[in-house]
Amino acid sequence: MEWGKLTLAGAAATQGDGGWAPVDDPANGKTVGYVRMCSAQDAGEAVAAAHGAFADWSGQAPQARGAILRRLAGLISENSEDLATLLTAEQGKPLAEARAEVASAAGYFDFFAEEARRVNGEIIASPRTDSRILVMHKPVGVVAAITPWNFPVSMVARKLAPALAAGCTVVLKPAPQTPLSALGLAALCRMAGLPDGVLHVVTGNAATIGPVLTQDPRVAFLSFTGSTATGRLLYGQCASTIKKLGLELGGHAPFIVLPDADIDKAATLAVAAKFRNAGQTCVCPNRFFVHEAVYDDFLTRFLREVDRLVSGDGRDAASTLAPLIDEPALAKVERHVADAVARGAKLTRGGRRAAAGRTWYEATVLENVGPDMLVSCEETFGPVAALTKFTEVDDVRGSVNASQYGLAGYVFGRDISTVLKTAESLDLGMVGINAIHLGLEMAPIGGVKQSGLGREGGHAGILDYCEPQYLLVGL
Repeated sequence: MEWGKLTLAGAAATQGDGGWAPVDDPANGKTVGYVRMCSAQDAGEAVAAAHGAFADWSGQAPQARGAILRRLAGLISENSEDLATLLTAEQGKPLAEARAEVASAAGYFDFFAEEARRVNGEIIASPRTDSRILVMHKPVGVVAAITPWNFPVSMVARKLAPALAAGCTVVLKPAPQTPLSALGLAALCRMAGLPDGVLHVVTGNAATIGPVLTQDPRVAFLSFTGSTATGRLLYGQCASTIKKLGLELGGHAPFIVLPDADIDKAATLAVAAKFRNAGQTCVCPNRFFVHEAVYDDFLTRFLREVDRLVSGDGRDAASTLAPLIDEPALAKVERHVADAVARGAKLTRGGRRAAAGRTWYEATVLENVGPDMLVSCEETFGPVAALTKFTEVDDVRGSVNASQYGLAGYVFGRDISTVLKTAESLDLGMVGINAIHLGLEMAPIGGVKQSGLGREGGHAGILDYCEPQYLLVGL
């Protein structure tokens, strides 16, 4: 199987004996390719090989590791169109969004190529004159990385780049819906000069592979992006070996429009944030809280932007609204909309399967949304915007902070004092203030409460793949 220069067959993938699984295009149902169904033994062998390669890789100078990552960033950029086409074929998002995701992945490898040399320690003043206190940061060891289907290139990069930069070796388990993008990146890793054994891609059933990664004591750190329910399961499975965990889990992002907001900007960015990847992002806004003084104006402009969205195959340049990944995802969206309407919400736009067919759902806008509705309590993960009016910011704050989720949110307003106070009062790991693009490689990405543990991106991201070692030196 080839996509441009990317030869995917066997690209750093463990070759299991569990047969082959098809990878289907969500837009048309056609099979894009096949991957091996790795067995538990395959996963164990991958862990063993990564464990065996750790000493050599972690022993390389940070500059040497950084040079490989820099070459990899360049190769991703050179092959960006092939990667984007592959991504759209297996995931369904519009090609423009796929290109942006590939560019983000290159940015992560480029950033952490530099961070590799900046894992600095410190000398702490000792209370005794006959000793010195040194602290250094050492790579944690073998990393098990489990990535989701909604961003199959950038989420791999977000985990792989800091892990490799720190000196860790990696066993990567991509989502079964979108494994080809991970294999494409693995092929480029080989081309960049990543040594054998440092990266292993295991494809197949999570129920078969997951327990190996969570229970093998040679795996020191498990990094997972996905649902809160699966995160809880992995958390429990890792308990027996007390692994270090990095979890980016579900979100339920609020989008708060204050009375002095730039309404044109707020409405335009609200639609962009909500309907990117058909709402299948952990940071997309689910709940829109709009001040009653500007609600009607915001709604008019919001609907204007919604009406411009076009459902269609991601390879068509005119298409801006992706399909949902599969039938279960579509069924969940339908259930949430039906529940909201049954409980008194007003269906202002959409509310049904789109004419594009298969798993497309119309861009949907609900008004008069109450706190007891599923759209107010759960992450919909689809193209549904739930709007409600508010009078007092304190009421919004209480509603937001009552949620079990605390990943991301957005606040729009002109008064800097009000927006900062509002943002700081929210129990969220990330807040966009008059901005929506939170996924930047130099920033610490992650949530609080049941939205996860740890941070990805920025200097905090590489430190998650390290353990501090304290040395007391007697003189």
